[in-house]
Amino acid sequence: MDLLQRITIDPQVSHGKPVIRGMRYPVESILEYLAGGDTIEDILAEFADLEREDILACLAYAATAIKTKSILITDIAA
Repeated sequence: MDLLQRITIDPQVSHGKPVIRGMRYPVESILEYLAGGDTIEDILAEFADLEREDILACLAYAATAIKTKSILITDIAA
């Protein structure tokens, strides 16, 4: 199964944000956990209904998104 098939977008779920397998686990949140230093094992221990492939699907989704969009980072004056 292609990892990206685990990521779904439905306007009725999480305001149309990409989520894992139609559940209310936004890809964005999983990526934030990883960026914050949590390991895949940490996330799986916290959310028993997730699978390792779900986390890998989030990473694959992010990689695909980064390939197709430009990101402009600017400093914001305080």
